[in-house]
Amino acid sequence: MHVGDNTFWSIGEVARKTGLSVKLIRHWSDTGVIHPAGRTPAGYRLYGTEALARLQLAQTLRGLGLGLATIRDVLERENTLSEVAATHIDALERQIRTLRTQQAVLRSVTRRNTTAKGLTIMTELARMSAAERRAVIQDFVTDTLGELDVPTYRRGLLAATPDLPADPTNQQVDAWLELGELVRNPALRTGLRRMAHYAAEHHPGEHDDSALRDAERVTDDWLRRVETAMAQGIAADSPAADPIVTAIVETWIPTQAAPDDETLVDDAQTRGLLLQQLEVASDTHVERYWQLLCIINGWPVRPSMAEAGRWLTTALRAHPEPGARAAQLAEMYDAGEDAWGPTGVLHACEEVLDAVGRLVSAVEPGQFAQPTTCADWDVQALLNHLVWENLLWAGLANGTPRSDFTADHLGDDHVAAFRTASQAARSAFAGPGMLERRYGPAPGRRLVEQLVIEMLVHGWDLAQAIGRPYDSVQHVAETALPVVCEIYGDLPRTAGGSFAEPQPVPADAGPLDRLAAYLGRTVT
Repeated sequence: MHVGDNTFWSIGEVARKTGLSVKLIRHWSDTGVIHPAGRTPAGYRLYGTEALARLQLAQTLRGLGLGLATIRDVLERENTLSEVAATHIDALERQIRTLRTQQAVLRSVTRRNTTAKGLTIMTELARMSAAERRAVIQDFVTDTLGELDVPTYRRGLLAATPDLPADPTNQQVDAWLELGELVRNPALRTGLRRMAHYAAEHHPGEHDDSALRDAERVTDDWLRRVETAMAQGIAADSPAADPIVTAIVETWIPTQAAPDDETLVDDAQTRGLLLQQLEVASDTHVERYWQLLCIINGWPVRPSMAEAGRWLTTALRAHPEPGARAAQLAEMYDAGEDAWGPTGVLHACEEVLDAVGRLVSAVEPGQFAQPTTCADWDVQALLNHLVWENLLWAGLANGTPRSDFTADHLGDDHVAAFRTASQAARSAFAGPGMLERRYGPAPGRRLVEQLVIEMLVHGWDLAQAIGRPYDSVQHVAETALPVVCEIYGDLPRTAGGSFAEPQPVPADAGPLDRLAAYLGRTVT
């Protein structure tokens, strides 16, 4: 219909032009999204070009997900289109983040093979907003620390809240889901409260930044020293560990407040205090808590200190005061008699090296990946250690100590490598006067004795792994067992020590099995 220069359309014509239904146009007209320009004599609505333009814009905005009230505000110019667009962008971004997180959760479910109950928990965690995630951690920290007077510790925990990015990686989503489960674990709550209780008892109140920097410096120092010692193959319960403990204690003492204004010195009481601190701090659940927060927030993740911590706590137990272990060994060495009888320890060493050599020769490369009774060692790693032990004791006997513990000592021929290393040990031990020469507090025969013990027990490990007999040295093991008990009987049997707790053996077990069980092996 034309009226002057203007054109008007019926609702049916508008529907055909826009592709919208008559019902929808009538509804939008009733709610004020568009307005009729007039009516026919029969009372039917007529719409002009402005209504058509408003309909097209309304259709576009509706497709973007805006509600009718917002669309009406835009059309009436109560809000500009740019203002509405900015608001809608924020809403869409929140929806996109939610969808991406839910997608990542479902991917995590497939990777974790999660149960139905676990899926429910994970879904709840995934749907949380940033504010809800912060509240989870803040409520957890507040409830865990309670009334303890540890303001600095409390602030540090409350400040470190999970902040998932807009587009989190699978690792970040997994970390948040794991963190959400972890804060429900009573073990984490116990570990954090134990640390806080220790701090409240020994260092209550506020702490300035310098105290925190000192703590970080001391931690970096002992980690560096311990990791170097571990890389050099120094056992935590060996005499060589004592100087390392001494250096660590000297660095740590200035950071401690001495009781009753006393001056702390490196003695049994001070080492006991350091051991207590480490035991409180070495909680794997708490360490994992901080690692997960770092992953979620994109911060650098500090490698686990658990292994180094086990080494240092074991070293402190084995060396409760400076020089204690060395003095104990010196007294034992001076008082001890040669237990090896008329044939002597050199003959025992020859027999054991020959027996282990036969085992090594029987190993096929296809067996390298087979597990052994030594934790974390397969057959190849065990062979490498057998070669290293011969090189180590040969070097000590020759006055040229080795420090290449982590190197590959096998090369392309494990049989030749063991033969060469064991020959080096035999030659070093055969030197004139070697058995009586002093090596620190120990006579040379004790060095030979150590290699015999190592070959006996690790030869047993290898025999078990490849299913070969090793009975030819039963009589050597029978002589060695009381020597082993004398040397290692007082050492701490911990995860960081040389040996695990003694294990039970059948009543009819032979000397080799008894020796292996005493040194922590499971004998079946």
